[in-house]
Amino acid sequence: MKRTTLTMIMVAAIMTDTAAPIADASSEPVSHNKWVRVWDPLVRIGHWLLLVAIATALITRGEPETLHQAAGYFVAGYVVFRLFWGIAGPKHARFENFLASPFAAFRYLADLVSGKGTRHIGHSPPGGLMVIALLIAMSLTAGTGMAMEGRTPMPAALQNALHIEDRGRDDDDSPWEEVHEASANLILALVILHIGGVALASIGHRENLVRAMVDGKKRAA
Repeated sequence: MKRTTLTMIMVAAIMTDTAAPIADASSEPVSHNKWVRVWDPLVRIGHWLLLVAIATALITRGEPETLHQAAGYFVAGYVVFRLFWGIAGPKHARFENFLASPFAAFRYLADLVSGKGTRHIGHSPPGGLMVIALLIAMSLTAGTGMAMEGRTPMPAALQNALHIEDRGRDDDDSPWEEVHEASANLILALVILHIGGVALASIGHRENLVRAMVDGKKRAA
């Protein structure tokens, strides 16, 4: 009896082990990539070079004039590039991907402060509005700066062909000086708000948004 009982227990154990699914690669949980590439190299490089150019332009108000002008022309060139890239660039760089209303931006900020903010892989609503605001302010600053110089961003040969005269700089008589200064101060204010918004969103969503603008990757979920 004991031998029969032992045999039955062994048979049952073998049957149970046979019926159990064999652990292999197909039955194990699939390891998904936790990161997704969001910002392309042109957006990232342009972002940091623009930061250097804006800082240079703000620091060199007046002297040295050549460096100030060079920074201003870089800002103007960046605006042209970003307008093009906002139409023809990758998904997250396009305007259609992040344009939002002021109401959506305020609602996002309110939800973020209350701990209920919806995370966005690309630009958040206030982030998208900040891009537009900075582009407008930079366009105004660069445009009035060139107007103060009496210059246009054209090669000399083309200027001669179109009979465009380089009158030289005369700040005291320029009607654009006050607008140029005001728009430059607006850029500074927007940059400060941008930094504050990045810090707030980084804390609220528990992710390093500064690093994302360096390596281009953000958490997938």
